Amino acid sequence: MDPHLLRTYVTVARLASFSEAARELGYTQSAVSQHIAALEQDLGAPLLTRRPVAPTAAGERLLEHASPLLLRLEAARADVVRMAAVPDHGLTLATAPTALGPRVLAALPASGVTLRVLARDEVPVAVATGTADLGLVDGLAAPSDPLRLPDVAPLTTHGVGEELVCVLLPATHPLARRPGLRLGDLADARWLDAPDTGLPLTHLRAANGGHGFRPALRYDGTDIRTLIALAAAGHGLTLLPHSAATAVPGTVAVPVTQPRVVHRTELVHTGALGAAAATLAAVLAEGARARMPMASRS
Repeated sequence: MDPHLLRTYVTVARLASFSEAARELGYTQSAVSQHIAALEQDLGAPLLTRRPVAPTAAGERLLEHASPLLLRLEAARADVVRMAAVPDHGLTLATAPTALGPRVLAALPASGVTLRVLARDEVPVAVATGTADLGLVDGLAAPSDPLRLPDVAPLTTHGVGEELVCVLLPATHPLARRPGLRLGDLADARWLDAPDTGLPLTHLRAANGGHGFRPALRYDGTDIRTLIALAAAGHGLTLLPHSAATAVPGTVAVPVTQPRVVHRTELVHTGALGAAAATLAAVLAEGARARMPMASRS
């Protein structure tokens, strides 16, 4: 299957237009039509209806495979280019908002760093495709358990931090004086749905047997201050690592006591690291050895 044809098909399906896809890809509309016809001939199945432009059942199935395939190709290209690149070009670190804790900030080099705060699932993609040298991802996990990351490319991960998770409540909330909270007791509360900032509600549901935690308000952003302000104003509860939730005016951070879960942070990279990336990785790994068992996989 020709990846150029596949990329054209994905673009047409996403835009629902041959002409719009041609403009985005820099092809003529005739060339786009030829690409789709060639792909359909290769696969022996129609992939798109023409009026309106929409995927057929076979086309929908192909779309399920297409994004991972194209991403793998980008990751392979980035890996090879990275090997031939000039070393010591500085350091680009991609991180989820709540993965950027005080210890990481203290470990950053004094200069030559580009910091990219991304949505949680975008961090492994940035590392795999070469737009970041290192990534920091985080999530809810049992103590010492590795995170489940999207399978975007062969990546190496190392656990670099675990800490308590807290429910962030308005200071006037009836539960604000509790010493600890059971997550299951809050399944029917009003929650903020902020998958790219706080710990995602899908993680909470998984820890609670797959149910509860309906959102009262959704926040599509990566600014923790905005999320905290929403919680302080009473728009809903959110779950944050202890270091991000404490000492915030107008709110109270109450630790989760059951189930036994932690906020886990992992360092993500591919292949050999440049000097700046290797130094930061070593500093974070050294600090983690004294705090938690290391877990790595590739």
